[in-house]
Amino acid sequence: MNKEDNQLIMDILNQQGEPVDRKELWLMSQMDTEAFNNAVSFLESKGDIVTLKEGKNKKIALPKDICYLKATIVRHSGGFCFAHPEDESVSDVFIHGADDKGAMPGDLVLLKNITMEAKGPAGAVHKIIEKGSRVITGIYMKNPLMHNKDGFIEADNGFAQALPIVKGGSLKAKNGDKVKAAVAFDQKTKKINARVIKIYGKADSAKICADAIIDAAGIPAKFTVPVKKEAALAAAMPITEEEISKRLDLRDQPIFTIDGADAKDLDDAISVKKLEKGWELGVHIADVSHYVREGTHLDESAMDRGTSVYFADRVIPMLPVEISNGCCSLNAGTKKLTFSAIMTLDEKAELVDYRFEKSVIESKVRGVYSEVNEIISGTASDEIKEKYAEVYEEIFAAQELAELLKAKAKQRGELEIESTELKFVLDENGVCIDVSERERGQAEELIEQFMIMANRAAALYAKSAGIPFVYRVHEAPEPEKLETLANLAAACGFNVRRLKEGVHQTDLATLINKAKETPYSRIISTQVLRSMAKARYDHRPLGHFGLSLEDYCHFTSPIRRYPDTSIHRILTDLISGVPVDEIGRKFDGFAKESAKMSSERELRAMRAERDSEKFYAAEYMTKHIGEIHDGVVSGITNKGLFVAIENGIEGFVNLTEDEKAFFEYNGTTTTKDRKSGVSYSIGDIVTIEVKAAEIALGTVDFTLCKERKDIL
Repeated sequence: MNKEDNQLIMDILNQQGEPVDRKELWLMSQMDTEAFNNAVSFLESKGDIVTLKEGKNKKIALPKDICYLKATIVRHSGGFCFAHPEDESVSDVFIHGADDKGAMPGDLVLLKNITMEAKGPAGAVHKIIEKGSRVITGIYMKNPLMHNKDGFIEADNGFAQALPIVKGGSLKAKNGDKVKAAVAFDQKTKKINARVIKIYGKADSAKICADAIIDAAGIPAKFTVPVKKEAALAAAMPITEEEISKRLDLRDQPIFTIDGADAKDLDDAISVKKLEKGWELGVHIADVSHYVREGTHLDESAMDRGTSVYFADRVIPMLPVEISNGCCSLNAGTKKLTFSAIMTLDEKAELVDYRFEKSVIESKVRGVYSEVNEIISGTASDEIKEKYAEVYEEIFAAQELAELLKAKAKQRGELEIESTELKFVLDENGVCIDVSERERGQAEELIEQFMIMANRAAALYAKSAGIPFVYRVHEAPEPEKLETLANLAAACGFNVRRLKEGVHQTDLATLINKAKETPYSRIISTQVLRSMAKARYDHRPLGHFGLSLEDYCHFTSPIRRYPDTSIHRILTDLISGVPVDEIGRKFDGFAKESAKMSSERELRAMRAERDSEKFYAAEYMTKHIGEIHDGVVSGITNKGLFVAIENGIEGFVNLTEDEKAFFEYNGTTTTKDRKSGVSYSIGDIVTIEVKAAEIALGTVDFTLCKERKDIL
């Protein structure tokens, strides 16, 4: 594969803007025949070009020039399927079963014959560009009334229909087991069937369902022997006086960490000094790149994992515990190697100077969020005050600076999106026994503001130096998604005049703040979040819309995020005096690869974490069937209502089950019964009864009690 040849053909086709005769394209490219044929074959295999036959002639076109679309099959329902286009401006495309060419969920396909139907776009599969994994997870069902003696699988994702097991392919699974299965398209029957390849256990356990999620997502739960050996050797490396002599020695400074009480990987510490005219803020990060060296098994494993993954009952770390909880954890009272961002801010908390130094620290206190919150609020016990005596003044200085930084963030339009993060409490058997919304106090916000400042400084430093880098980027909302947001906000009674293409962060921030005073707070925050592009990593400094910052990166968590480790490695060369052109040659490809891989792995982790939460929420609610709760209508569909109760768990009320009612949804905020006139709107307070909870499906069902509470 010759990248230059491929790009040349793409450039020519882009310039032409229409199909080009194959021979003419060859002449225009001025390539030799073999190189041209190889390039065309490769680009066609990737779906980047399409060959069209017109009699004896062949023409080559870009998919966009002939209304073809690249898309991923996301849902299969027996007689039809849906594909999600790479072009986010196009809705999911309906494909009839006769036109799917055996494509299955996860397959990357090229679509043709795109038409706009009453219910949305429809099309046909031109070709399967890349097959998905062909491995699913689901529940094995053995119903004696079903004609298939080997049973069926109800897939967790992707397939709406039950998949029949091939003869002898059940692997002795029992009814209700959570299983992994290989799926295949039978050319004779034109149907998809399955074969069980792994049995996890009973699907009525959230832990078992989480096991299946991890496996299905391809998240490696264990480290290989070579990785373990390298981690043990790295962790055993002593911190020598020679190494200390090369670093900024900050061991006598009042540096401390603040984390959750159960945290074990303490990768960031802070120091705050009030100056005559401003502040000196130090953010000291574990020097992971000192231990995880480029080209090692340890480094390759970290890049492949991309991030640590957090579940209710476990953490799957990016790095072995010898590194994450050992040599790189900034435990109090021990000397640790760090990478420090030392920043000077003026009286208004404007960043006026910064420098990055390899350092050595000794944290004075292992701070805990709840304890620091008590100190700030003035409710701390004498015992807590004594624990924090060495950094007591610094805590209040830090709080003062954090308040200024928070005010500045609000002023520039940083979006304070309300999110519901659930906290799960498990018993000794790993069963969920309590759920609540995770609370954030002043200490949590303090650390967040300081980490943002260090991340900004690192991005500014790299950009000004003109070196390859991995930026954290977040692009502006697309017009179509803004229109959806505007329609919802208008239905809720908000001014939407400024919610259009070119919207500024302050306009969205104003909407969010106004919604906080109404029952629509959560749904507006959710829709604002949905309207924006997903934050990701890129080698280009494209800015961060949500934070309203032109330059941003992730520098502060190299223990649990590979992009942070990546930029530590690059910045190490920069502060060591390596020439910029040499850094460019060394890290240009690496920065691009790290950004791409890190974005993919982050998305994988987020999906797995989100899916596992549903199972634990359902597991908790199985012990509360029949209970009565007050809740808020958080969403509406054609079929019913989503209601969030006081602990943050959402359940669904199916309004179609009431034979005496005929509800019509207005598409935004309200559904109304045509017969009785009863209506429900987002933000309404309702009283519900917990009807059912299915752990295996991760679903919770409510029914409305007859008496409704007043609307807020």
